[in-house]
Amino acid sequence: MNDLKLSDLFGVNVFDDNLMRERLPKAIYKKLHNTIDKGLPLDPAVADVVANAMKDWAIEKGATHFTHWFQPMNGKTAEKYDSFLSPTSDGRMIMEFSGKELIKGEADGSSFPSGGLRQTFEARGYTVWDCTSPAFLKEDASGVALCIPTAFYSHTGEALDKKSPLLHSMECIQSAGIRVLRAIGDEATTKVTATVGAEQEYFLVDKRQYQQRKDLIFAGRTLFGAMPPKGQEMEDHYYGSIKEKIAKYMRDIDVELWKLGVPSKTKHNEVAPAQHELAPIFTTANVACDQNQLIMETLQKVANRHELACLLHEKPFAYVNGSGKHVNWSLVTDTGKNLFSPGKHPHENKEFLLFTSAVIKAVDVHADLLRLCAATAGNDHRLGGNEAPPAIISIFLGDEITHLFEQISQGEEVIEKGKQMMEMGVATLPQLRKEASDRNRTSPFAFTGNKFEFRMFPSSESIAEANTFLNVMVADVLNEFANRLETAEDTQKEMEAIVKETYLNHKRIIFNGNGYSNEWVEEAARRGLSNYKTTVDVLPCFIKEDSIALFERNQIFHRSELFARYEILLEEYYKTLNIEARTMLDMVQKQIMPATLQYTTQIAEHIIALNKVGVFEVNAQTELLQSLTTAINTLKQCTDQLHQELEQSTHIEEAYDKAVFFKEHILVDMEALRQVADELELLIDEKAWPIPTYGELLFRA
Repeated sequence: MNDLKLSDLFGVNVFDDNLMRERLPKAIYKKLHNTIDKGLPLDPAVADVVANAMKDWAIEKGATHFTHWFQPMNGKTAEKYDSFLSPTSDGRMIMEFSGKELIKGEADGSSFPSGGLRQTFEARGYTVWDCTSPAFLKEDASGVALCIPTAFYSHTGEALDKKSPLLHSMECIQSAGIRVLRAIGDEATTKVTATVGAEQEYFLVDKRQYQQRKDLIFAGRTLFGAMPPKGQEMEDHYYGSIKEKIAKYMRDIDVELWKLGVPSKTKHNEVAPAQHELAPIFTTANVACDQNQLIMETLQKVANRHELACLLHEKPFAYVNGSGKHVNWSLVTDTGKNLFSPGKHPHENKEFLLFTSAVIKAVDVHADLLRLCAATAGNDHRLGGNEAPPAIISIFLGDEITHLFEQISQGEEVIEKGKQMMEMGVATLPQLRKEASDRNRTSPFAFTGNKFEFRMFPSSESIAEANTFLNVMVADVLNEFANRLETAEDTQKEMEAIVKETYLNHKRIIFNGNGYSNEWVEEAARRGLSNYKTTVDVLPCFIKEDSIALFERNQIFHRSELFARYEILLEEYYKTLNIEARTMLDMVQKQIMPATLQYTTQIAEHIIALNKVGVFEVNAQTELLQSLTTAINTLKQCTDQLHQELEQSTHIEEAYDKAVFFKEHILVDMEALRQVADELELLIDEKAWPIPTYGELLFRA
């Protein structure tokens, strides 16, 4: 592999545009691109030719099976494999793959989360080819298979996946963007595309130690663990030299992703010990979503080869930073413009001013939906700490852009600052131009020069929903702007009025300061900004009437589909906590309590032995024994309390009521149980402690 050039390696397992141009007849290639680029209906005859070309290429690469690769509402990926074998009338077998098999597959719609849209007795669901995302080959122990990205629908037409709404939202932002551009005189642009780059954070731990921790196996995070002597306080891991073992792992990750056409660009150590980050290059939103699913899968698959375990949970360890997934979102045109690029003269850039104004209004009006995108039981442990943005939604624009909007809103003459240079004070260092804005790590939604970075998103989740919501929220406002601009007598004056009014009415959402400070919490409350601290607090926003109206008028979700997703998220929340709580009980009863009792017995026997030989100065041993005994009693009480509360939860029928009960009771009981168990860990000989400690997990990979 060392001799293979990156240019020869990249995309070798992808049926990309270059391969299609090479292997498809020109007329077929052109018709397929009319579907991809212009949204025209797909001709079944085209599908037959494409399917045959895909099959031939896949078989040449060693493939024996194909699968429709889709993303159910659990946020994971799903696949069912069929071989290319097809019987002939004379009893032989041929390799066959038809356009019908390419376009449509069938899956059990009731065995995935559906929120009541599908029942066991009405199981039919369909997978439908997404021709805008390239097919690829997956290599594993079973061989090579052709994977076809698809959407997933029920027999009655409801979306049962994460991708279908995303594809609808991309059409929505495309249409709204074109309307606005046409209204302000842009006749050249024919396509507006949402582009995304998702930075993926993750932890790596030793596989053998991982296998000794039931909490990591069942819950993805440590449910017990005392603070080690060292955490991240020395700030020596971030961007630090990468360990040899981890470097080999990262190289394999790059190779696997490059073969799949995923442009893995950046890799480095993150802030917490054992934490790392991978970032790809931007691409269209639905392809970026597919690529991020492949990134998460590859991170975990390759870790296994290196005797490592990859943790994607948002907060696998207490006391150190958790992991997020920064979703960088922008809008670009087919004429090469980034609509969020201010350019050299931002006050003259009407596209930038209008589209940025649309984002400001969209985020203010629908801040609860943006917060909902980041709502998971795992992310609740991460948000608001000095590592991740707070639960309060705000926009960071930076001083220069904020000042520009202030000048426009006040009707002042816009005075541009001259080109500012950074003075290093060292003659041999080159002078650098000062950026228009600093980076604000405490902002949940930050403008970073030519894009917006949604920083509060959870590391383990599919980015599809976040991008769906962003596209729809902004498209809805752009359509409002288009309605005004299309009927205006003076488009220039109307555009100026829109920018001015939007900023004045919605500038409360802009905050360029320290999002971690208590002062911001108080200031946000004065501004009337919401502060949904937990998942359970924000989930009802999914089914508010204005949310339903937003999604229905933009033809993304029907009311029933929204209520279904609401039910799924509630169930996901309390099921997650239920698994965690039962794992804690299992670990305490089968590991921690027996080990603690055995160690306590050894201390007691030690005291008795000393007394027998006439040593009566055993105060230290007696104090230790008393501390252990007290903690054991508390451990038993906390265990009993958690067990009783879990039993009580089984009698709660309504999903929302159950989620609230788990937040207000089970989570509190879990924290109490953890606290006493962690105290015991600090009292007991490390050789007697039954599970790997934080020190071993974080510093020995």
